[in-house]
Amino acid sequence: MKALRYYGTRDIRHESLDDPAPQSDRDAIVKVDACSICGSDLHIYHGHGFSEDVGFCVGHEAVGEVVEVGRAVHRLKVGQKVMIPAAVGCGACRSCLSGVVKMVLVPD
Repeated sequence: MKALRYYGTRDIRHESLDDPAPQSDRDAIVKVDACSICGSDLHIYHGHGFSEDVGFCVGHEAVGEVVEVGRAVHRLKVGQKVMIPAAVGCGACRSCLSGVVKMVLVPD
């Protein structure tokens, strides 16, 4: 896959990475069709990041198609179009269970 990765202030690189794989039974893999940046990405670009780590992917608002789901994922199906908002929840905490944070399904 292609990704934008942060390496320091004003140093974001377009690179090839291994395709992602589920890390747990609750994971879903989404093939991104389009992605955008937001204000938090610009803050990171200008050196006001949330972490001292480098090499992480930036750009966290996307739309795409579900290509793989873990055994514990029941609300998403392979082939389904989804929008990934800036805040993606765990699905189990109070905020997720109350509907404050959720994955948005895109109608066909």
